[in-house]
Amino acid sequence: MAAQDLPGRIRVNGDALVVGVDGSDESDRALRWAAATARKRQEPLRVVHGFAPLPGFYGGGLPALTKAYEALVKASDELVADGIRIAREVGGPELAITAEKPTEPGPVALIEASRRARAVVLGCSGTGGFEGMLVGSTTVEVAAHAHCPVVVVRGRAEPDGPVVVGLDGSATSDRALATAFDEASWRQTGLVAVHAWADADAGLPARWSEIERDEQRLLAEQLAGWQEKYPDVRIERVLVRDRPRHQLLSWSTRAQLVVVGSRGRGGFSGLLLGSTSQALIHHAQCPVMVVRADEAT
Repeated sequence: MAAQDLPGRIRVNGDALVVGVDGSDESDRALRWAAATARKRQEPLRVVHGFAPLPGFYGGGLPALTKAYEALVKASDELVADGIRIAREVGGPELAITAEKPTEPGPVALIEASRRARAVVLGCSGTGGFEGMLVGSTTVEVAAHAHCPVVVVRGRAEPDGPVVVGLDGSATSDRALATAFDEASWRQTGLVAVHAWADADAGLPARWSEIERDEQRLLAEQLAGWQEKYPDVRIERVLVRDRPRHQLLSWSTRAQLVVVGSRGRGGFSGLLLGSTSQALIHHAQCPVMVVRADEAT
């Protein structure tokens, strides 16, 4: 099913917020979060459900297979309709909602949709995950390959908490910082800039004070000029000798959103998601936004 306009609405391309739906409880929660966010930001919401039955399932002229396929199509249509209904309940009559049901697997459909989105919103797991996995396979794959930021909705809602961003001086965290300032500004809340450097990488204790001065300078350089661009955002700087994932997971208990780059300066070459972003999308106590440095490509 191609993208469709709902009655009385005009489809808007570009800065839509995309949300992936699969009928799971986690997906419904992400849908509600996305609809509320789109309403507050006055931007359109695009509901996407990838529909890809097994190849060859439909065909051969067998009535049983035909009926089974038609049942799958009906269930998929109902799933999308339920998603639209939930989004309308949360977003109200003024929220512009469109729906897409591309005939592709969920990850492929969402990664393609991310080319025309401000962000993609997903639940922390779903019907495509494997038992025992903390985060569904679709969520991990989209977070690693999307062309825009990906929000994984998990944990509890903390509407009065700050936006927290993890910084390490890398190009990816530069982009995460820009995104975090935008998020803090429209949410009218403070921004906590967390720069954690791990003692395991710091060498002898005698050098820790020297390394800390270097890290302080790195943090100051990364934040330079941002307060002038966003005078309405109060910035709290946190510089601590600790593992980044430990600090950010701790801050997630009081934040309304944690923003992190997909892979920082300490990551291994070739990994699209670093250990810190992986830890957050699996264990954070609030929604997590993963930002890539090369999203524009």
